[in-house]
Parts: sequence; C-alpha cells; structure tokens
Amino acid sequence: MKKAIVVGAGVAGLASAIRLVLKGYRVTVFESNAYPGGKLSSFTSAGYRFDAGPSLFTMPHFVDALFELAGEDPRAHYSYKKKEVACRYFWEDGTQFNAYGDRSAYLEEVEKVFKGEAKAVERYAKKAKKKYDLLAGLFLERSLHQWSTLFNRDTLKAIIQLHRYELMTNLHAVNQQSFTSPKLVQLFDRYATYNGSNPFQTPGLMTLVQHLESHYGTFIPEGGMVQITQALYRLAEKKGVVFEFNQKVSEICVKYKKAVGIVSHGQFHPAEVVVSNMDVTPTYQKLLPQQKPPRKLQKMQPSSSAVIFYWGMDKTFPELDLHNILFSKDYKKEFYAIFKDQQLDDDPTVYINITAKDVPEDAPPGGENWFVMVNAPYNSGQNWNMLTRQLRQHTLEKIERVLGQNISQHIVTEVIRTPIDIEQLTHSHKGALYGSSSNRRMDAFLRHPNFSKAIDGLYFCGGSVHPGGGIPLCLLSAKITASLVPDPTG
Repeated sequence: MKKAIVVGAGVAGLASAIRLVLKGYRVTVFESNAYPGGKLSSFTSAGYRFDAGPSLFTMPHFVDALFELAGEDPRAHYSYKKKEVACRYFWEDGTQFNAYGDRSAYLEEVEKVFKGEAKAVERYAKKAKKKYDLLAGLFLERSLHQWSTLFNRDTLKAIIQLHRYELMTNLHAVNQQSFTSPKLVQLFDRYATYNGSNPFQTPGLMTLVQHLESHYGTFIPEGGMVQITQALYRLAEKKGVVFEFNQKVSEICVKYKKAVGIVSHGQFHPAEVVVSNMDVTPTYQKLLPQQKPPRKLQKMQPSSSAVIFYWGMDKTFPELDLHNILFSKDYKKEFYAIFKDQQLDDDPTVYINITAKDVPEDAPPGGENWFVMVNAPYNSGQNWNMLTRQLRQHTLEKIERVLGQNISQHIVTEVIRTPIDIEQLTHSHKGALYGSSSNRRMDAFLRHPNFSKAIDGLYFCGGSVHPGGGIPLCLLSAKITASLVPDPTG
C-alpha cells in the first residue's frame, strides 16, 4: 500500500486522513500538540470546560458525509441539535434582536425590531441564495486551479451571471443599499468577520456567507464543539489512520520536484503523498525553506485575529444564549482600527459564547463558561500585554453597560489568548484565524490551491487554502484535496 502523511491534526487534517485511508492509502498524521483538533480543541480551568476555538457549527451535513462515506451511522458517533435562536444581538440603546432559526419567526422578529424591513430581508436572502447556487459547485466543491474546473458548464453559467456577485462594491455598501435601518446594516456587515475580513472592503459577494447560516441553521453538538474533533478522531483511528502526537514536523522532503516524505525529531518518514494541514505560509517558511513560495501568497493580507477571554462565571445570565453579539457604536471606526491602524478600538464589538446553556456539565451548578472574543488585527509586533489589559477593561465595561450589572465580580477563573498565543498554539501565520482575508475584490478566488504546482505529491488543506476558513469550508477543503490525490492503485 502506498503511504500518505498528513501534517497537522486540525479538522481538515482529520477529514483528509479519513478520506485518504478510505481511498486505499496507509495514512499517518503527525501532530506537534498532544491532542487532535488544532483550533477545534478544548481545555478545562477550575471545573469549567471551554472550547478553545471555533464556536459556530452550521452545515453539519458536511461532518455527517464523512461518516456516511466510511459506511458509519453519524448518530452512533456524535449528536447535535438545532438552535431555536441562532444568535442574540444587543445594542447599547437597549435594542435586542433574536435571530431565530425558523425563517418565519426570523422575519417576524425583523419586522418587530426594525419596522418595515422584513420584505427587504427576504429580497436580500433570495439574492444571497442565488449567488450561492451559482458558485457552490464551482467554488466550494472543486479546485479552481485546474483546467477541468475552468472549462465546464458550471463555470460558463457563473461567468455569464458575473453581475450578480456584486464584486465591484463592498459588503457594507450592498447592505446600505438593501436596508434603511443602520442597525440592520451593521448586523449584516458582521458576516464579513466569518472569514476575517472588513465589511467596508470585502466585496458584496460575501452576502452569501449570511445565506449559509440562515438557510442551514445553527447547531450545537451534545458535548460542545470539541465533540466534532473527538468523533472524527475516533472515526479515523477506527478506519486505520495512525496518529503520532508530540511529533513536530521540521521538513517536508522534496527530491527531483517530488515530495518523498517528512522529517520529525530528526527521523525521516517516507511517503508517496504529503498533505499539509499547517497554515500554508508557515508550511513554506518552516517546512519547505528551499522552495520559493508562490508570488500571490506573499501579496495576500492576513485575516483578522482575536483576543479571547475564557471566563468561568459563578452566576447564570438568562438574558444571554449560546451565541451573543454586543455591537460597537461605530463599526467603521472599529474596523479601521483593526485593518488600517493594526490596533484595537476602545469600543469593541463583543462576542460571547456560552456552551453551558446547552451543555450543563460545561460549568459547575449555578455557573457558566464564557468564551468572550473580540476581533483583533493579526500579530505584527504590537504590545499585546498592554493592548490586552486595556481591552479587558473596555470589554467588561461594554458588557456591563449592555447587561446593566457588574460582571467582573462573578469571574472565578480566567484564561486569555492573544494573537501571539494563537500563532504559537496553532502555527497560524501571524495569528490570523482564517489564513488570508478577502478584503480585495478577487482575494476569495486567489487563495493558495489545494496542491502544489511545482512539487508532485504535495497537497494542502485547511482554512488558509482554497476554499477558506471555518469548519464547513475546512471540510470541503479536505474533500477537494483528497479528490486531487491519485488512486493509490493507479
């Protein structure tokens, strides 16, 4: 049997390993950490369990597809439920909006809170769905870097309707043209952050991100987000994937323009196929130092990062749900600080995720586990100790103004992660959460391909390459990558 090595046990690495072992390869995954999952991992502190990274779960059928491909019943391995309220939104003037998972309830809430905007939201959703339907088969499920993709009926159909993608204007401008309520504009601007971009720069194409959440709904695994990792890890092991933890890869070996294996802890491990789930920029910088990275990659702007406060609270807050957003007063000023000044705004938008709302064992009785995230610039040498101290104070003040109660006195345990921590723990380039941003018109289409054009047998998967970041796109990335790897018996 031919051997495949996967570098990194993030969600895309796990999915790639499963697909390759099912394809007939002997697969070994090398992971520098002592655990699988990459960003999609968890930890405990003082009796509170926290999901370390991605907290939004949508399009669960992509996870189910892996189990079905392996001949397994997904529900025998992990379970989830759909949330009635996808997210709760708060503004400091007291306005609150519940984004219901049910379309009719959602539109009723829009009409109740934003007065007269329901029809505009319906029109917006239909346009976003049209974009998705035109691009899904082309952009999300195939490599954009092969002639077979560029010359087919789907591509021709997509090109003919290029005007529908609103590439020539930014997302904020599209939203401003669509809605009269500034708050509703801000709410729909937020979807640019799903791939670490700026709504005042990223193209109007990104309205389709909102479609993915509203059309498919928001879900919560029974054991929290880490259950996705655990289920995929167990499936991979069951199908014969071998895992080598605490094994940092130092080099991807190339001979005569072909990947021939990797080096870990000074030992060479041969393979016919090497798949890197490591962020693509560090892959070139650290594992392929003799290879020149593609020029396009060097020009791409990293996505935003985050500062995350993990707070164990000794109190419950019924006004909050699983997902909560507390908006800043001036969104443009906030994004200008992040992407232009490479700093943090003093009035940040705050995201609070509380899995204990649905997974009670994640916190002691009467308590809650708060995952509090603020969008931040990627690491470019800022004084993160000083910035984080200031941000902590601004974040607490923001939450206390919105909820009208003291928060700090209820924090019984705290863990903080900055872009530097994210960079070190996940090997993400400059701590960027989603690889490159999509702030320029064509950036979403210009991500690094899932294969090397210069090195035979070398492939890439994960959020830093095509088609992008987030759990669903990482799973699709693995699907595309595995489809490009030749049949081992061929």
